[in-house]
Amino acid sequence: MSRDSIYENQGLHFLLLLALLLPIGWISRAAGFLDGSCLGVSTATWFWLSILFPVLHQVWVWICWRMELHYQWLSRSLGPRGFTVYGAGFALLSFARLFTLTTTAVADQGSLDANRGLLTALAVVLAMPIFYTFYSVGRFFSYRRALGIDHFDPAYRTKPFVREGIFRFTRNGMYTFGLMIVWLPGLIWASKAALLSAAFSHLYIWVHYYCTELPDMRRIYGAARADESTKNS
Repeated sequence: MSRDSIYENQGLHFLLLLALLLPIGWISRAAGFLDGSCLGVSTATWFWLSILFPVLHQVWVWICWRMELHYQWLSRSLGPRGFTVYGAGFALLSFARLFTLTTTAVADQGSLDANRGLLTALAVVLAMPIFYTFYSVGRFFSYRRALGIDHFDPAYRTKPFVREGIFRFTRNGMYTFGLMIVWLPGLIWASKAALLSAAFSHLYIWVHYYCTELPDMRRIYGAARADESTKNS
């Protein structure tokens, strides 16, 4: 497999990331936008950490997926533990994303001038499809498949795409509804900074999808089958 396969669409990934970061930086410099602190750390620091960890998370997935798909790097080095090591990194970075997003919201709480009751009600409404998505993944899809086990184990590459639970309504329930979880801290604590970070995370996951995940699916499942899976996504 050529070296170019590892970097397929990653130039576009970088350009789209830059296109997201530039307005994020401009908006975050608005007067008083990042005042406050949490746990003795400034809101600005928590905010930029909440931007950094999604980038590290998606770069980790890109490197592990592509190196495993094309060279079986983790499997050859670690055997069956390769997927466990990848999954552990995935889990730690996922936790870091949510933790820094929550501390950003706490540090910046009340900056959004809106009715707190309405914001809490909206958070409750969003929590319902989020819960249903994670239930559907565990019940019908499996978290191993959600993490990308098909990059590691060829046996998963013949399994049919799931069309049950949340996947009856969208082909990509995790990114469409599951990632709505990033909006909850900003709504609960009425934080502009956390909502801005959430907007970045939710947009950036689609950069990952189109630049990393979809090209990989085309290699794993074939272009026709992968493209069919994106319909109504």
